Amino acid sequence: MSKVKVIVAGPRGRMGNEAVKLVHRTEGFELAAVIDRKHNGESLSAIEGFHGIEAPVFSDINECFSSVNADVLIDLTTPEVGMFHTETALKHGIRPVVGTTGFTKEDLAKLDSLTKEKGIGCIIAPNFAIGAILMMKFSQMAAKYFPDVEIIEMHHDQKLDAPSGTASKTADMIAAVRETKQQGHPNEKETIQGARGANVDGMHIHSVRLPGLVAHQQVLFGSDGELLTVRHDSFNRASFMSGVKLAVDTVMKLDVLVYGLENIIE
Repeated sequence: MSKVKVIVAGPRGRMGNEAVKLVHRTEGFELAAVIDRKHNGESLSAIEGFHGIEAPVFSDINECFSSVNADVLIDLTTPEVGMFHTETALKHGIRPVVGTTGFTKEDLAKLDSLTKEKGIGCIIAPNFAIGAILMMKFSQMAAKYFPDVEIIEMHHDQKLDAPSGTASKTADMIAAVRETKQQGHPNEKETIQGARGANVDGMHIHSVRLPGLVAHQQVLFGSDGELLTVRHDSFNRASFMSGVKLAVDTVMKLDVLVYGLENIIE
């Protein structure tokens, strides 16, 4: 069986670094190239932290896709760059696996149309940690019985988007099984704007940004006399790699857009 040829965008980022190592060590995967805004034309092995890992470095994504035979793009960059990379990959017949958050509904609709046009798969995952996916699924189950819910997501202080993609996805999954309900006292008033967090379908989402954190979320369900908390913690970026591997394996079998790993795990 031939190997899955993978391009990684953003190799010097903390997530991208882990993804490069994942591809390098995984039997059945081959690192075809990396996309990096610096080091164009160099070998990846010449960059600090990648000794012994050979792959060409490209700064121009179109040049990369035209020069390298690849099956999958793993993109772990930023929302703006990630959207451009995903569109470009699909146009070149390369299947994207995207861990970038911040895609709008309009972005997803555009990518969905493009995957159907090209007849190849694309996976966008707000979170690649299997435990985080289970946390979201368990929260959706609980919301059928506990309609009063608040989400607290906590990330490192360099994260660009708030709320996190995981928190937004959790709220969407809960809203799918919960009738819209405005929580709290009907005359509630914020004496400091934003104190109650973001309001999504009547739920409240709170974003915490502090150094030392990686990715953490708790979903609190309140009812008369009881509190149910569903929580997940990622303490390092390696925790996301099992989900990345699953996504690469799965995207090769798809011809549609999948948003969220909860749709591909049983």
